[in-house]
Amino acid sequence: MEAEQEKKKVPHVYVILLAVIAVCVVLTHVVPAGQYERIEMEDGRMVVDPDSFTYIDSNPLGIFDFLSAIPKGLMETAEIIFFIFIVGGSFAVVQATGAIDAGLGKVTKSMMGKEKLIIPIVMLVFSVGGGVFGLAEETLPFIPIMITLCIALGFDSLVGAGIVLAGAGAGFAGAFMNPFTIGVAQNIAELPLFSGMKFRILSYICFVILAIVWMYFYASKVKKNPETSIMYEEDKKREDVLDLNNLTEFTFRHKIVLLIVLFTMIILIVGVSKFGWYIQEIAALFLGMGIIAALIGGLGLNRFAEELIVGMGNLAGGALVVGFARGILVILTEGQIMDTILYAVSNGVSNLPSVLGAMGMYVFQCLMNFIIPSGSGQAAATMPIMAPLADIVGVTRQTATLAFQFGDGISNIFFPTSGYFMAGLALAKIPWEKWAKCFLPLILLEYLLGAILVTIAHVIQLGPF
Repeated sequence: MEAEQEKKKVPHVYVILLAVIAVCVVLTHVVPAGQYERIEMEDGRMVVDPDSFTYIDSNPLGIFDFLSAIPKGLMETAEIIFFIFIVGGSFAVVQATGAIDAGLGKVTKSMMGKEKLIIPIVMLVFSVGGGVFGLAEETLPFIPIMITLCIALGFDSLVGAGIVLAGAGAGFAGAFMNPFTIGVAQNIAELPLFSGMKFRILSYICFVILAIVWMYFYASKVKKNPETSIMYEEDKKREDVLDLNNLTEFTFRHKIVLLIVLFTMIILIVGVSKFGWYIQEIAALFLGMGIIAALIGGLGLNRFAEELIVGMGNLAGGALVVGFARGILVILTEGQIMDTILYAVSNGVSNLPSVLGAMGMYVFQCLMNFIIPSGSGQAAATMPIMAPLADIVGVTRQTATLAFQFGDGISNIFFPTSGYFMAGLALAKIPWEKWAKCFLPLILLEYLLGAILVTIAHVIQLGPF
């Protein structure tokens, strides 16, 4: 109830985006119009000529332009939106086969008597999902199971929810192949898809190790003295009774389905690195994965279609945020003030050492994630500005993309504007303020780690450009 009340205090992300679009419309009446010239590079990329800014005739927009910005934004980002629908829906089909539930249940059941080992193992499993395909809403069904298990093993509900949310969150923040964030951002920045992989894998390892170590020490403290738990009184009132015998049986069919998912990831890596696959090819690959998983998992074609629709429906709100966020760019572009804003920001940043410019981008993205918690939506709203700004201030576009990735990912399990996170707390029966009190140290450490990694990326001029 407290989590629901907290959520009601926060405007819906669509309302926030509409308000930002309205502010941008007003700005077209205040901010003078201007433009940079774009130069085509030898490889076909269009980059800003930092010395070409000029003021031009203003083009103030009105109420109809405000209303038109949303459908225009949806049309401009249709490829990304439908990509999210297909990939997310296909994973919902895999989820419906029960293979993921059964596989994780098998792991946790085998850990009885080795309680603390559950923490790194389960967190690693969820972190891979976060790092590879942006596991977020898909984590929610596991939260009640993990909480019941962890309480039975002498931990608390924060450990149960934390190994799921913090595990997936660490992987998401340090993602190395997440098509919903990295793929979208690199596409806008005109970077090769999943370029900078080695550095991202290193970042992923750092984030996951940090989250696991922090969670392990907290769990050990609660195991030693349960009364130190922030949720001690609430957990005593829980009626959840663990019965590992009721976990879904891990059948041969489930094993085959999980092997299909693994094989899909291998094909994805080969397709992207060797054949230059992008949105359409990746979407087709995951759609094929969903069909095969449904057939082998015993769902059949009709159930496949039903689960695909359910999965896409669950992602509709988040996917369409991309189009709403694009409406901001539509207004800034049509009002011809985006380059003026870019010019003003770049003047402020360009007077600083470039490493501070990179750090400024990181801080900006961290703050933006409160307003636009959708990774794809934030990429659509910010990267069209951050990519050319990087050219101007001497920061590589890869570093700018990395700043977006960390800024977007770290606070997804902290800010109350994150819909799936608040839904997870509701399932966990954990008030937001108690979660925040417990996990704020981890979030701050992850912010510090992100700052260090962005600085390193800038120093080494992480590329290819």
